[in-house]
Amino acid sequence: MIYVSNGLAFNRFAVALVRKYGNSVERNKSKRILREIYRESKDSYISGFDFVIVLYPGNFTFIERKKQLYSLMKRGDLVKIS
Repeated sequence: MIYVSNGLAFNRFAVALVRKYGNSVERNKSKRILREIYRESKDSYISGFDFVIVLYPGNFTFIERKKQLYSLMKRGDLVKIS
């Protein structure tokens, strides 16, 4: 995950994939899943940042990807305490 302050009142979120991440169907599905995970939980993250998440291939479930994203955000001190 790469993040930088953007000086805005909201976050911007992007997903990047490593090379050779399967076919286009797998790539698009993985990006859609991660965007949905972020959309569901964006209120629990601190505002004012640009995020780029780099996805690596793997057979992860929705719940596992959600835990991975939360762990990354927590590691970057981007989770609201409330």
